[in-house]
Amino acid sequence: MFWNRDKNQGQIIGDWPDAERPSYIPKYHLHDFAAIDFEAANAELTSACSVGLVIVRNDEIVDRFYSLIKPVPNKYDFWTTKVHGIKKKDTENAESFPAVWYRVAHKVAGLPMVAHGISFDQRVLRALHEYYHIKYPNYPFYCTHLGSQQLVPDVENHKVQTVALHFGYDMKKNHHNALADAEACAVIAMHIF
Repeated sequence: MFWNRDKNQGQIIGDWPDAERPSYIPKYHLHDFAAIDFEAANAELTSACSVGLVIVRNDEIVDRFYSLIKPVPNKYDFWTTKVHGIKKKDTENAESFPAVWYRVAHKVAGLPMVAHGISFDQRVLRALHEYYHIKYPNYPFYCTHLGSQQLVPDVENHKVQTVALHFGYDMKKNHHNALADAEACAVIAMHIF
């Protein structure tokens, strides 16, 4: 059901009538976008402790960005640290979100965002903009997790590392590193979106 890889300008993705098209799947192939991933210190949406961004232009990865972030609140849950390995001592001297975002906002200006699980990453990005009183640009957001479930349903499961491997990108042991997850997401998006 997903578009063929001939990269025709304006290639429509899927065969849904507009009224039934899932909002997490773009209508047309994305030639330019930013893939984003956050890791969090605790259950609060403002507790992002790292961010990875991968910029795609003309169907090619052209830039990568990774940074630790001082989370708010600055406390780490046992389970989140167990997942990504980041500890409070790692972000004690990290920049706050506004300083980190200042370095990348111009790179993502005007681009749609792609995440593998927008229910988390989009909410984190919005929450951080709101918390720090930064105007949110209302990025269009698309989801490679939900999109892969619709467009490549025969994959064993739709975890980021599984779908990425299906398209030839082996994450090895880097899963839950924000940059590795963002790059895997970008690879998936280049194939299905």
